[in-house]
Amino acid sequence: MTSLKDKIVFVTGASSGIGQACALAFAREGAKLLLCARRKDRLNKLADEIRDTYRTECHFFQLDVRNQKDVETALNTLPSPWKDIDILVNNAGLSRGLTKVHDGLLTDWEEMIDTNIKGLLYISRVVIPEMVERQSGHIVNIGSIAGHEVYPGGNVYCATKHAVDAITKGMQIDLVDTPLRVSTVDPGMVDTEFSLVRFHGDTERAGGVYKGLTPLSGDDIAEAVIFCVTRPPHVSINQLRIMPTAQAAATVAHRTE
Repeated sequence: MTSLKDKIVFVTGASSGIGQACALAFAREGAKLLLCARRKDRLNKLADEIRDTYRTECHFFQLDVRNQKDVETALNTLPSPWKDIDILVNNAGLSRGLTKVHDGLLTDWEEMIDTNIKGLLYISRVVIPEMVERQSGHIVNIGSIAGHEVYPGGNVYCATKHAVDAITKGMQIDLVDTPLRVSTVDPGMVDTEFSLVRFHGDTERAGGVYKGLTPLSGDDIAEAVIFCVTRPPHVSINQLRIMPTAQAAATVAHRTE
């Protein structure tokens, strides 16, 4: 197992869910955390927890990955000790709505496309060249089983996650002549704010998504990310698909009630 002690790990969308769980998991391993998200108050609380509990360094900043100029400015003006990013976790992403294409909201489509696809690209375009120059680095893209199948109402969200899958494969091809590694971790149902965001804050509808089964947790996904980045240098985990035991596909799950 490769040590993560003092490695600089950059996690996007770190204010909650999988991103927050990844930040804490890396902190437990002694990594230095570079965090961004839209909700600065949550980042501040997370950073305090990382410093107080794990006694490791943490630097955070507010950022909406949809804004290319802000991404470029934020990453190009990082304090000197934080510039050499060892591991990038492209986690920022979301789903909005669960409707047929002809009933979809343009604002929902644009938010998903701009965050899940363009945001990942904007971040990667700044970070990866520095890794290539140093001939060292690991990129982990958080995908979804929605990147491998399409389900009713999931049209545009599934399209964005199919894009993440394609971009990840493209990165693996483009970086094959370097020591850099690229992984994707693709979960099924994870109990985070995902469904609450998808249903625009409808807590009752969101709660029903996980009713009658035990979903994955953010910690489960963070553990998989840690596994990917701690393999020996000659081993690349290209893709991990992770499902709750009670889920077999996006729309196939066994519920006890």
